[in-house]
Amino acid sequence: HGMEHFMTSRTLDVPDISCDHCKTYIEGAVVEEDGVDTVEVTIDARTVAINYDGSDGTFDSVVAAIEEQGYEVAK
Repeated sequence: HGMEHFMTSRTLDVPDISCDHCKTYIEGAVVEEDGVDTVEVTIDARTVAINYDGSDGTFDSVVAAIEEQGYEVAK
């Protein structure tokens, strides 16, 4: 391993999340991004919680991945 990455947690508001399908699509898309450790979508709260390596690049790819699935991320 060598390099220690400090995991960072962020929670994104994604107002369009409404069902299990949304959860499956978003988690599937986001978890494939480099630097992402875990993804948890909470349908009731309409949030996507990510644990990632803390880099802006990773965060931007996560937002892009969610938007590519057709969901808007509230800024």
